[in-house]
Amino acid sequence: MDLIAGCFGKVSSLKLYRRKNDLCDMFALRISGLRASGKLATWRPCGSLQQMQNLNAAASFFSTSSPRYDPKIFTDPVEAVKDIPDGAKILVGGFGLCGIPENLIGALVKTGVKDLTVVSNNCGVDDFGLGLMLKAKQIKRMISSYVGENKEFERQYLGGELELELTPQGTLAERIRAGGAGIPAFFTPTAVGTLVHEGGAPVKYSLDKKIAQASDTKESRMFHGREYIMEEAITGDFSIVKAYKADKLGNLIFRKSARNFNPAVCKAGKINIVEVEEIVEVGQLDPECIHVPGIYVHRLIKGAKYEKRIEKITLKKQAKTGLPTDLDEITRERIIRRAAKEFRDGMYANLGIGIPMLASNYIPDGMKVHLQSENGILGLGSYPENNQVDPDLINAGKQTVTVVPGASYFSSDDSFAMIRGGHIQLTMLGALQVSKRGDLANWMVPGKLVKGMGGAMDLVSASAAGTKVVVVMEHTTKTNEPKILDDCSLPLTGKACVDLIITEKGVFSVNKENGTLTLIEIAEGVAVADIVQTTGCAFELAKDLKPMD
Repeated sequence: MDLIAGCFGKVSSLKLYRRKNDLCDMFALRISGLRASGKLATWRPCGSLQQMQNLNAAASFFSTSSPRYDPKIFTDPVEAVKDIPDGAKILVGGFGLCGIPENLIGALVKTGVKDLTVVSNNCGVDDFGLGLMLKAKQIKRMISSYVGENKEFERQYLGGELELELTPQGTLAERIRAGGAGIPAFFTPTAVGTLVHEGGAPVKYSLDKKIAQASDTKESRMFHGREYIMEEAITGDFSIVKAYKADKLGNLIFRKSARNFNPAVCKAGKINIVEVEEIVEVGQLDPECIHVPGIYVHRLIKGAKYEKRIEKITLKKQAKTGLPTDLDEITRERIIRRAAKEFRDGMYANLGIGIPMLASNYIPDGMKVHLQSENGILGLGSYPENNQVDPDLINAGKQTVTVVPGASYFSSDDSFAMIRGGHIQLTMLGALQVSKRGDLANWMVPGKLVKGMGGAMDLVSASAAGTKVVVVMEHTTKTNEPKILDDCSLPLTGKACVDLIITEKGVFSVNKENGTLTLIEIAEGVAVADIVQTTGCAFELAKDLKPMD
């Protein structure tokens, strides 16, 4: 501190910076000013090398970010990222391929930087987005919620080439948000009783498919009679972000569901690099419409071109006439129609990928159901006509969608605040297994299948906050093994969280307090004996067993 005071005056008036180059710049600026004023004819270092090292340490201690000036505007994306070194930790915005910084990702591929830790909800697809960096073996460790359909991602992970810290999607969003807000850790109900909490989730496999590195146990604590686990915040050396529009001060506007993780990511890096489709002059953006203030943006570039690839172009189909004839289609139709009976007028609901989402096609006329998508939409509409397809508007399943009048867009961390806080009345999702106590498993088969938990752990954690959790699934596996069991043999998504199970054979209510199942509805043409034979646990029969229709 003597060295600081000797060169700059009082410590309290000194703005200290974290990076060594910035500190040296401050020395140069200060000395230049002293010379110009005539107060210093000749300057010499006022301390030893050790004192200089101590000064750098002090600078690190007092600062939580890199220096703030107006953002530097680049024209070449490679120039914007060329100082990202091997081994850096990079946060990347986007959800699937929607809202990804594709020009900056392409620039990182060109620089060849390697051994990176990348924090992103997922890792693109095999031949686009972060999948390009994965293919080039530039990534050493991923922190993500979802592997999805990226075969190279799954192959590298299961083959022991890539470390993977799977994190619930809402927890990931909140960890990044907390990092940008200077909050070191927080407690969440998400993932209590799962491998995320208890440890043992495979982080890295050996070449012989054994677990070489497993996740650690997380601290837990009781609040108001409910268990929560502690999650640490995430920050990065760099963040790369995609926004729709910026002014030259770095104020940002996002477009539709391309907002997703981008706002939180933009605040959690020491150096935040943003690419946009348009840069306007200061004053041209309405202050009321700015989503991220320019204080968070260090570097800015207008993307030269955007492919904006869509993972799943899903179009509105003509209503089918007549009854389905294919057996699989009949099974799905029966489940979907029954699931739709859980909707209530005016409710807010979140529907999972696949069969749950299809239930929205059977919302009765005149009933208003507000559909929420965890990537940042409230007010989902139908799939689009061909001329309505918008790459900035997708649902959580990466499908193209529309929105209804009165819809809203928001960030991923806001979306999961709605979910964890119990503001969604109904969540409907699929399952690999469900236990008689309402335990749910739907995110991985160790060593074989790794899709990731996505937002499922967050969604079912809201059961204790009053959200009704409904599982819709086929009654058995393709090899006719029961999926309703005494105990789940696969890693859990949530404990004692399921309220209702709907299959093609019937409907079960779950008593989570005493761990019992009750068959309350039975499908036409299905005998109770058949359900007993294909269910892996005992269950009770409702006194007023009703037909499922």
